Amino acid sequence: MNLGVFNRVNWKDSDHGGMYSEWASLSSVVTSGAGVDSTSVLLKLPAAAGRDVALCVVRQLAANLGIAQAAEPSSLSTDKEVLWCMEVICYGLSLPLSEHDTIRDCVNVYCEWLTSLYSVPKLSVPRPVSEDPNLYARKMISHFHNLFVPRKGEDWAFIYQDLSGDTINRQAVLCHRVLRTLQQVTHHSVLMDRETWEVLLLFLLAINDTLLAPPTVKDDVGDQLCERVLSVLLEVWLVACTHHFPSPPLWKTLREMSMTWRHRMALVEQWNRVNLALTQRLLEFMYGPGFPELKILEEDSALIPPGMTNSCIAQCWFRFLHCIGNPVDLCRPTVVSQTHKFLQFALTSETVVDPCQHPCLSVLPLNFLKAIKGIAGQVDAFLGIASQSYTWDTSELGERDRKDAHPPSHSPTPPPVRRLAKSFSVTPSAVTKGIPKASLIGLTSSRIHTSTHTPVNSGPSSTSSATSMLSLGSEVRSPLAPARPKCNSILHLFGEWLFEAAQIGTELTKGGFREGSNKRPNSVMLDHSRKGSLSLSQPGSLSEDPLEAPSCLSIDRYQAGRAEAVGALCRIFCAKKTGEEILPVYYARFYLTLQQCLKQVEMSKECDECLACILVNSTDLLRLDLDGVLMLVPSIIDALEIVLPDKDLKLKSPSISKVELRRAAIHLLLSMLALPLHFQNLGIKDLTPSQSQERSSLTFLQLKPRLMNLLINALQVEADPQNTQMLLGGLMLSVLDSALFEEMDQVTQPDVVSNETTSNLLSSDSAHALFVRATYLVCHRLISSWKTDLNVSLAALELLSGLARTNIRETDALECKRAVKWVCDYIVYQCWRPPPAHSKDLHSTIVAAFQCAEAWLVAHPFLLQDKETLHTVLEVVELGISGSKSQGKPGEQIKMKDDKELKPVSMRVRDAAESLLAIVLEQVGYFPAACGAESLSCLLDEVLLVRHCNSWQGENLTQASAVSKFRYFVVENATVLALLEEPLGNDQDPQPTVTVLIRGGFGRHAWTLQLRHLPRHRSGTKYQHTPNPGRPVPLEDPPPRSHSRHKYFPDSVERIPQCKVDKSIPDLNA
Repeated sequence: MNLGVFNRVNWKDSDHGGMYSEWASLSSVVTSGAGVDSTSVLLKLPAAAGRDVALCVVRQLAANLGIAQAAEPSSLSTDKEVLWCMEVICYGLSLPLSEHDTIRDCVNVYCEWLTSLYSVPKLSVPRPVSEDPNLYARKMISHFHNLFVPRKGEDWAFIYQDLSGDTINRQAVLCHRVLRTLQQVTHHSVLMDRETWEVLLLFLLAINDTLLAPPTVKDDVGDQLCERVLSVLLEVWLVACTHHFPSPPLWKTLREMSMTWRHRMALVEQWNRVNLALTQRLLEFMYGPGFPELKILEEDSALIPPGMTNSCIAQCWFRFLHCIGNPVDLCRPTVVSQTHKFLQFALTSETVVDPCQHPCLSVLPLNFLKAIKGIAGQVDAFLGIASQSYTWDTSELGERDRKDAHPPSHSPTPPPVRRLAKSFSVTPSAVTKGIPKASLIGLTSSRIHTSTHTPVNSGPSSTSSATSMLSLGSEVRSPLAPARPKCNSILHLFGEWLFEAAQIGTELTKGGFREGSNKRPNSVMLDHSRKGSLSLSQPGSLSEDPLEAPSCLSIDRYQAGRAEAVGALCRIFCAKKTGEEILPVYYARFYLTLQQCLKQVEMSKECDECLACILVNSTDLLRLDLDGVLMLVPSIIDALEIVLPDKDLKLKSPSISKVELRRAAIHLLLSMLALPLHFQNLGIKDLTPSQSQERSSLTFLQLKPRLMNLLINALQVEADPQNTQMLLGGLMLSVLDSALFEEMDQVTQPDVVSNETTSNLLSSDSAHALFVRATYLVCHRLISSWKTDLNVSLAALELLSGLARTNIRETDALECKRAVKWVCDYIVYQCWRPPPAHSKDLHSTIVAAFQCAEAWLVAHPFLLQDKETLHTVLEVVELGISGSKSQGKPGEQIKMKDDKELKPVSMRVRDAAESLLAIVLEQVGYFPAACGAESLSCLLDEVLLVRHCNSWQGENLTQASAVSKFRYFVVENATVLALLEEPLGNDQDPQPTVTVLIRGGFGRHAWTLQLRHLPRHRSGTKYQHTPNPGRPVPLEDPPPRSHSRHKYFPDSVERIPQCKVDKSIPDLNA
């Protein structure tokens, strides 16, 4: 089904009259009372006589109803008798409000007699009424009109000034009783014919016009019954569409009369409620069960009768959508107040000079907002957007609006269970669970996308508690419905209203452009005949003189509704599919609208509601293939310069959080970072060149300094972790993009680049300047404000590692030294945090910091030539391995290794420190190796070594057989030694040889060890290659050796005197 067909049928311009232009309206019949037979013959008698007759007759009839006592069959047996009693009851319903008991009895009698339309009427119903229920039901419904209209000589605006609140409440109770009875009859009766249905609809239109058309008076019966009579009218109308579809004159009458009730908030609420209920059913049969479901309250779903056909739903949906006319007229008080009732009030009032100055019109900004929210909710439903919404109340329009807008004070009856809720739409079932249904009142403004397993599309919701359930910072946007309609189809339906609502108060509508108001909305004319002005073929949004409008109806009061319209348009255009075509006229109106909204923000330098809605709903605007969207880039940058650099940004929209707004702005900023170097000197066309000639020569490359400054300034003030990580990614992209661009530019134009090297290095947006600014900013924030946020710390360390590996011409050695110093200080701070703060995540950041230091040292080996840097790095390595430093604070004694307790922060941190030490000793200055940058380990393994041995005869060698020739040892549970005790085939020196494969945490290394008793130069082996020169021979002569006589005993033995025994053993020399 092509919904655009409906729009072509319904031209909403006044010159054509719409789809009902060829049908007569019944408005005059309803307002004059000619269509309702509610006069009684007792009016010919004096008032006292008529009252006495009604009192006596009605009391007897009410006694047989079974209310106070058991019901009895009615004694009325002929049509003449019944008709005479009905004349009396008709008069009784028109008695003054002081005769409450008589009026109540009249209501009870008719409510009981209306059961004649049921299959089994009650006992007290007269036989003639049961035999021809439709005839008598039409008369009774007509007589009920007397209950709702002012009495003779009275007016609703003044009647209740002299009556007590109790009288008003009792009157409202009777009205509720009648409305409830009529509802029940329409749902359960199977006997009603078309004529009865039409009488009932005309009756409901008449009482609605009686109660709602006059200006609102606080706490009168119209104020109390406003919501109730409207809900009954629309509900009964939907039931009538199922049984006997209303005729075109009735539809035209409904539309014309609804347009005179637009100063009532309940009209907009009930209109939204019915529209969303019909939209839910419309989506079901148009797009099938796979389309995201629009979740609404159960009582709202019950508005649609079960037997309504798909064709009937489509017809009702479109007709109800247009039954209040153009919703944008709600921001035109002069249009809304141009009714007979308002003119009558202005003529009789001393305080109101013009109808548009009536105090009740102060609710129009709120009505306008609710109407636009309802349209936006339907747009989201067709797009398949699952929306989380918030409770909207009058506080969104400010304190002044709370004083001016008077919400209806509902009477205590009927009970809340029976009274229909005024919720337009609700959140997904997972959110509404446990939330009182009575609290679900309002519409959505901020649509935060949630991802669920089952696609659920929620229309606007109304619960403030639901907003707090879902964190704004952790939500992931769910994809749009793949089967969603094309953007053109949605714009055909809602585009005219949304564009017009989004342009109120802008240059596009100032000046009263009513010449082209009879044209279709998609025929845009740009008029450049007048400098500084733009003309669109649409009526002006606010044609009245601002001096004539009250302060409560100034254009600023409508900004909330205007923001909703702009947000809905942004969501529509951001839902464009790949390859989908959008009419150029819609592109033109959309870009003009956005430019005007952003231009107003640029002039005011404030983040108003329009700007917030534009940013939040346009995150993907520049990522889609929208024709000509790059023309908006300068205006978007102007807006981002208001939002991102301001740390204490004040928002006028209470429904959008600052974090969410900044995240959306960051998305737009990231999508623009690559544009300057991609398009370079390509000019940006201005949408309105006659207005600003200074931008005619603006190029994309000229925007790069602004984008880079915006990125740096945003990173300086950002406090949200997720936003910070996004900005860090954008900063890394900008540095890499600039470095690669300058590198390629140097290859393609070496002469030009060599002449401009100095100027490029000094440029604020060059790769070198960005490298310095990024390094300084990230290091400074890492050691100051990010050190306690582990996720941001990891992102910052990853950025610093990327900066270290980036090839920047003329790298600043001092900046590199400062970066390594700050990274080391970060490691020291994290290691020395108190024990409760230590966790796996904390240790992960310390390991990442060690890896970051490795990257800087490998990429910039000259840093280790600096004594201070080398000392800092080795000191941090010592801290990581042992858990403490030998050199403490200044003045403390140096702790030697033996005196320190080996207590590292964690084993992972110790491994990271040992890795840094190994890289400093093995790779810094020798990277990349001869085997390539990816080969940090030796390429030899067991198989290759065995193949080089003399014992290998060329047979097939497997890994297992090769390993069997090795002996393996483990050192400190961290290093594996593989020993091969065979000489290699290429070694001609017949010495004992051991080949060692060392596998540790820092790679695989091969070493060959030989046992030698003599130096190579003194061995007898002759080499085919150049011999080893050996060690130099000393030139000095060896000292002379002294010949001493060895003694077998010490000298003290010879001094001992000998005895004969000593000589008994001969001497060895004897």
